[in-house]
Amino acid sequence: MVSLTGRSKIVSNKKMTFWEWIYIPAIVKGMLITIKHFFKKKVTINYPEQQRYFSPVFRGRHVLKRNNEGRERCTACGLCALACPAEAITMTAAERTSEEKHLYREEKYASTYVIDMLRCIFCGYCEDSCPKEAIFLTTRIVDCENVRKNFIFGKDKLLEPIEKNKRIDVTKRQTPNVFEFKKNLKYSHNK
Repeated sequence: MVSLTGRSKIVSNKKMTFWEWIYIPAIVKGMLITIKHFFKKKVTINYPEQQRYFSPVFRGRHVLKRNNEGRERCTACGLCALACPAEAITMTAAERTSEEKHLYREEKYASTYVIDMLRCIFCGYCEDSCPKEAIFLTTRIVDCENVRKNFIFGKDKLLEPIEKNKRIDVTKRQTPNVFEFKKNLKYSHNK
């Protein structure tokens, strides 16, 4: 029979020698590898005192962005929830009233927006699919918790503050093409 991939190998069933049979050479080789690792530089860091270097494209905790006037950008279109392979995002859409005009940018908004951080795989598809640039993954680390319900992030944990000086900078996550697009004010998206 001919192999389709050409990767098959013929297995030989040869007898082991005495030294192979008592496994002493294999044990000695394993001990030499272990002894070599004793003298290598340690990779462990003391976390609170030392911060590990993160790549510029590190995907951490999510944030729901606001526009320049402090209104929420999310219009509850649901594209982020559809793009999420882990199905970690759920939301409920609602229509804004005239009294809420200063809070929400569009007529429709997300009355509830929930991300299950235990299901999230931090792939960034939600960020890529959002047409309003409402959700971003930041360089912040998700806090450790002991209770499962604390990993269900609602708008209270996801939405950035209204104050401009407390907002989270996501410019490092945006490409130069996005910056050029944002300069064009003829699109209602950029107003």
